Amino acid sequence: MPAEFEPHQSTLMCWPSRDDIWDGQIAEAERAYAELANTIAKYESVTMVVDPKHIERAESLCATGVSLITVPIDDSWCRDSGPIYARESGGGLVGLDFVFNGWGQKFVPYDQDAQLASRVLTQQNQYKRSVSMVLEGGSINVDGAGTLVTTMQCLLHPNRNPGMSQMEIETVLKEELGVSSVVWLPHGLALDHDTDGHVDNVAAFTSPGHVLLQGCNDAVEEDYARLFVNEKVARSALSGRGEQLKVDVVPVLPFVETSSGRVVVPYLNFYVGNNFVIIPVTGNEADNDMVQIIGEFFPGRDMVPLEIGRILAVGGGGIHCITQQVPA
Repeated sequence: MPAEFEPHQSTLMCWPSRDDIWDGQIAEAERAYAELANTIAKYESVTMVVDPKHIERAESLCATGVSLITVPIDDSWCRDSGPIYARESGGGLVGLDFVFNGWGQKFVPYDQDAQLASRVLTQQNQYKRSVSMVLEGGSINVDGAGTLVTTMQCLLHPNRNPGMSQMEIETVLKEELGVSSVVWLPHGLALDHDTDGHVDNVAAFTSPGHVLLQGCNDAVEEDYARLFVNEKVARSALSGRGEQLKVDVVPVLPFVETSSGRVVVPYLNFYVGNNFVIIPVTGNEADNDMVQIIGEFFPGRDMVPLEIGRILAVGGGGIHCITQQVPA
């Protein structure tokens, strides 16, 4: 599986579809999705999957650089329900169609989303391989050089693959994604109940053998200890090349009060593409400093802060969760 920071052919997204998760603010969610898609389209092609009943709304908000395709969908978290792309030994792309079960059957119905990867790959004339293990794209991150990072909290949760041991899950990851080292961080974020602690809120590779971690510098927060433990584990881990994993930390973790309660908007839920990194910001006083820290690990790319993290968090995710890279 190529790293996200490697060249992209395009970005895949899904248009907001499930009204009930947005706390009456689906129109704001639609504007946020469109703003993200239109921003990415300045750098690379974007394909937006839209349920047929929402096509007019999507057409009215998306710029010309965003290609719209109609496929029945239940929800809009493309990284989790869509295909995960890997490269065959001959260099060709294959779209992996893992089993999707609505994040442990929390959000129903999900039968259309369970077919999304297969339908998109068929429509795009891309090679497909089905994998009989439950996995969401937001629960893994790779460095393109043999290292994968995930969380025990999510992948070992009994609502995902209860019949599989940690070793069996790791074996599938190694075989299907071409990695040799799986780094098991214990924790996702404390408030991440929807996905049971996806890794894309707490860790992201910036280059082969280097992982950036979300920290929390507020000792009263539950995440303070959780993310400190993650850092300890990461610093003792080996990369796919057998070398000590290099680790840096983004120290501030922003929380925001919303109409539906307190949400967390981690800076680490950024999306890396062709010459850009799009970073969720919330108006926190640390925004500029944290964007600058992230930028140090992506020299030559535009750092693009977008203030859409709050509404995406109301729906249960962030910028990274609603995008999926299609490698070049």
